[in-house]
Amino acid sequence: MAHQTRIRCMVMRGGTSKGVYLLEHDLPLDPERREQVILKIFGSPDPRQIDGLGGADPLTSKVAIVGPPSVEGADVDYTFGQVEINKACVHFNGNCGNISAGVGPFAIMRGLVKAQEPVTTVRIYNTNSKKILVEEVPVEDGEPAVYGDFSIPGVPGSGAEIRIDFSRTAGAATGKLLPTGNPVDEVEVPGYGRISMSLVDMGNPIAFLRAADLGLRGTERPDEVDGNPKLLKKLEACRTAAAVRLGFMKAGEETPALPLLAFTAPPADYVDFTTGRQIHKEEMDFTARLMFMGIMHKTYAGTGSICTAAAAKIPGTLVYQQVENAKEKQAIRIGHPAGVMPVNTLADYQGGQVIFRNVGNSRTARRIMDGYVYIRE
Repeated sequence: MAHQTRIRCMVMRGGTSKGVYLLEHDLPLDPERREQVILKIFGSPDPRQIDGLGGADPLTSKVAIVGPPSVEGADVDYTFGQVEINKACVHFNGNCGNISAGVGPFAIMRGLVKAQEPVTTVRIYNTNSKKILVEEVPVEDGEPAVYGDFSIPGVPGSGAEIRIDFSRTAGAATGKLLPTGNPVDEVEVPGYGRISMSLVDMGNPIAFLRAADLGLRGTERPDEVDGNPKLLKKLEACRTAAAVRLGFMKAGEETPALPLLAFTAPPADYVDFTTGRQIHKEEMDFTARLMFMGIMHKTYAGTGSICTAAAAKIPGTLVYQQVENAKEKQAIRIGHPAGVMPVNTLADYQGGQVIFRNVGNSRTARRIMDGYVYIRE
C-alpha cells in the first residue's frame, strides 16, 4: 500500500493543555478501530511519540472528538480521550476542563454552532460524564476571538476569556457529589495504614489528602515529587485505595485513570517553577498539588480545579478545613505550582445540602494548526 490515510484535524491549545481536535464523522464508528486510529495519530505507544502528533507529555497527549448533539439542550457532543504515551490505550472515562475550553471555539470554526457576536454560548454534552457544560466564547468577525487581556498561569501571554460553567457536572462519575456520603473517610492504604481522604465528584472525581499526612509541605515543585520514586509509589497506593473505595476497581486489579489525587495545605509563600516569580500566601486560599497520569500536574487540571473548588465549599472536607470563611467566598483561589487559579464558586446551603449555582473558571484557547494528519494503516 503506497498511500497513507489522511484525517482532517485541528491542533489547539486549550487552557494549559494541548490536544488534537477531531470531528466525530471523520473517525471510524467501531470503538476498537477508532482507538487504534487515535493511537496512530499520536504516535503511541512510544516514549517520544516521535511518529505522531503527541508531545511526549500527558498534558499534550489529549484528544477531543466533537460532533452533532445526541441529547436535548446541547449544541454539540464532545468526547475526551487521554492518550497513553507508553501503552496502546486511550482513556475515555473522564473529562479534561482545559481541553473542554477549546471545544466551543472548535465547534464554531467547524460550523457546528453559528457564530454570534460578541459572545456565542455553546452548550456542550460531554459524553464521558454524561453532563452538559456551558461555554461563553467571545467572537469577532464571525470567528472565535484570539486576542484579549485575560491570562492564566502556565500559558505565556494573554488571550480572549472563555467562561465555562461546570455546575451541572456534580456526580459526573459516581452519581453523587460525595460518593461515600461522608466529607472525610478513613481509608486503609495497604502498606501505609489508614489515611484521611475526602472523596468528591464534580467534573472529575478526586481523592483529597492533607499534605502534612504525607510528610509534605504542599508547595512542592513537580520535579521534587516526580524525582522521588518512594513518594510516587505511596501516592499511587493512596489513589488505588481511593479507587477501590469508590468502586472503580477491585483490589489487585490495574488502577484506572480515575480518581485523580490531590494534596492540599494552608496558604504559603513559594516560587512559580516556570517563571521564578514569588507567589505570596495572601494571593491564595490554600495550596494544592494534583497528581495526573502518575506524575504531578505542572499547573492544575481544569476539571481538577472545579472539583477542588467544590470541595472547598462542602463543610467538613479536608479542603474546606483549609479555607477561612469558605461559605462566604464567591471565588476559591487555588495555589498551584505555576501560580494561582481562581474558580467562581457560588453555592446555597439548604437543610444540610450544598446546591451549586455556579462552579466555573475562565480559560483561553487558540487554534495552532488546521489541516490533515497522515497515518499508516
